Amino acid sequence: MSELTLYGRAYCHLCEDMKIALEPLRRDFSFVLHEVDVDADPAAETRFGELVPVLAAGGPGGCGETLCHYFLDEKRVRVWLGAHAGQQGTE
Repeated sequence: MSELTLYGRAYCHLCEDMKIALEPLRRDFSFVLHEVDVDADPAAETRFGELVPVLAAGGPGGCGETLCHYFLDEKRVRVWLGAHAGQQGTE
């Protein structure tokens, strides 16, 4: 199962919007979504600063490819998931 990491902040409405926008993709793809609060992770805060939310490929702490920031790029995420995640109903 593939992993995505959402870097954000607890008080960030764009971060919550991106998390909600990812949910419909679960109908088509199997993936684990990790959430990292950049205010609680100095390395993530240094890396992303005010760029959040950032959706990255892979688990937290990795140097995964940045798929999008500020707003969900659904097309790009679908392409990445299609190449890396098992599609629902094909197992």
